[in-house]
Amino acid sequence: MVGDVHGDLTAFEHAVATDRFIIQLGDLVDHGPDSAGTLRLMLDLIDDGRGLFILGNHDRKLGRALEGRRLRRDPPLEETLHQLSGPVQAGLRERAYEAIATAPAWIIHDKLIFVHGGFHTDMLVEAPPPALGSMSSLLSRALFGETTGRMQPDGYPERRLRWIDHIPAGHVVYCGHDRRSTDGRPWIRDGRNGGRAIFTDLGAGKGGHLAWIDLDV
Repeated sequence: MVGDVHGDLTAFEHAVATDRFIIQLGDLVDHGPDSAGTLRLMLDLIDDGRGLFILGNHDRKLGRALEGRRLRRDPPLEETLHQLSGPVQAGLRERAYEAIATAPAWIIHDKLIFVHGGFHTDMLVEAPPPALGSMSSLLSRALFGETTGRMQPDGYPERRLRWIDHIPAGHVVYCGHDRRSTDGRPWIRDGRNGGRAIFTDLGAGKGGHLAWIDLDV
C-alpha cells in the first residue's frame, strides 16, 4: 500500500521494487518532478497485473483536463499536462485517461478500506461511482475527506475528522490526501466505534517523502 506520490518517481520506484501487489492511494500526479514517469510506471504495473490505484482528487482533475474540460488555472496540473505532451509521450495521455476513468474511488477488502480522502459508512454497501461522472456527496468524501465549507489561510478547505468515529470496530481505513503526520511516519487515529484510520500522505513531491506499508492479507 503506497501513499500519495505526487510525481516523485524516484521514491515510487523504490516503493514498488517488491514482489507484492501494489495498491496506490491516489494523487499520482502534480507538484513533483516527474508526473509523466510516475503515471507510466503505475500503468505498467496495471498492465502487468501487479497493481492498481485508487482515484485521487489530482488524478480526477487530470482526467477531466484530458477530456477537454475547461478548468480554472492550476500550475501543477499545467506542468503535468506539459509533461504528457510531445512525441516522446505518445500514447501515454490516452493510457492515463483510460486508467483514471476506470479507477475505483474506494476498495473494500474484508475489514480493510482503501480510499484517498475519507471514509463514509455507505462505502461498505455501495459500489464506487464512475470516476469522471458527476460529483456526488459520496465521491466528494472519497476524494476530499470531510470539509467544513470554510477556507483556511493557506487557501485549502478546512477539514475535520469526525468520519473516523464512524469506522466500524475492527476495520482499518488506509487513506492519503490529508497530511497529518508530524514525525515522518503514517499518522494513526482510533475512532469511538473501535475503527482506525491510517493517514499515509507524508508530502512526497512537496518536500516530504513517500510512505508505503506492507500488508499481509
